[in-house]
Amino acid sequence: MPETTARLAAPTAPAGTRKRGRPVRRSGKTRRLGRGDRITVMIFVLIPSVIVLGLIWLPAIASVFLSFTKWNGVGPLTSDSIVGTLNYENVVTNYPPFWPAMQHNLIWLAVMFLVATPIGMFLAILLDKEIRGTRVYQTALYMPVVLSLALIGFIWQLIFSQQEGLLNYVTGSTIDWFGDQRYNLGAALVATSWRQVGYIMLLYLAGLKAVDPTLREAAAIDGASQPQTFFRIVFPVMRPINIIVLTVTFIESLRAFDLVWIINKGRNGLELISTLVTQNVVGEASRVGFGSALATVMLVISSVFITLQLRVVMKEER
Repeated sequence: MPETTARLAAPTAPAGTRKRGRPVRRSGKTRRLGRGDRITVMIFVLIPSVIVLGLIWLPAIASVFLSFTKWNGVGPLTSDSIVGTLNYENVVTNYPPFWPAMQHNLIWLAVMFLVATPIGMFLAILLDKEIRGTRVYQTALYMPVVLSLALIGFIWQLIFSQQEGLLNYVTGSTIDWFGDQRYNLGAALVATSWRQVGYIMLLYLAGLKAVDPTLREAAAIDGASQPQTFFRIVFPVMRPINIIVLTVTFIESLRAFDLVWIINKGRNGLELISTLVTQNVVGEASRVGFGSALATVMLVISSVFITLQLRVVMKEER
């Protein structure tokens, strides 16, 4: 009896609890996706892959292949259409607009990098100080970015027009800013920079907002001036933003097309590689093979730069 009473009086662990010292064994099974989940994942993977393959990779591969032919866009491709590297030889030696176009693209890149980028950075620094009306200034400076280059070309034609342009009206001159090859490249760069500054400003403003405020406070305690704080502390911290800005500037300079095509279809001092491609592929000559060779040159130049950028980014991640 005493033993039975002791057993009945002994406390029992409530249901669902475990004794100390014994680890809970968890099942090693993973949850499998249902049929609907698998279909959803396949759709989200397949659709972007098809779009990228159909709109980027296949046209790029086709352009490289067509660059070795003399196909004019009509009729089937035959063995007689293959000319090897003749198109590339003609581009370099027998096509006068090519080297001026390369020069103009380099000038375009230099102006975007040395003029538009510093101005956008400076505006971002000013707006980061939370001055009165910051939102209004941000909207006004970013407004050109949301406009198409076609509309930007129309706006600046109202300013640079020889007969009714605002600039000639104010200065009293009769310069044909878009027609004279001595001035049209500079006028086009002013119009492009007007748009590019707002984009660069937004990128750097986002980067400045992400910088840790304690870094600036520590620099101020050490007696550093604002320029020293920015160039020695803030600017190096924004290295990812700097890489993005450099990439965007390079790509925008290489594929500049809309504004120049609206002005004079890339002629008379405004030759660019992109306009030469369009003139040969969809122009009256319809030299698809030759235009594809020009497009391949653009592809190679951009690929070299993108490869260098990826090497820098991957090196930083390591």
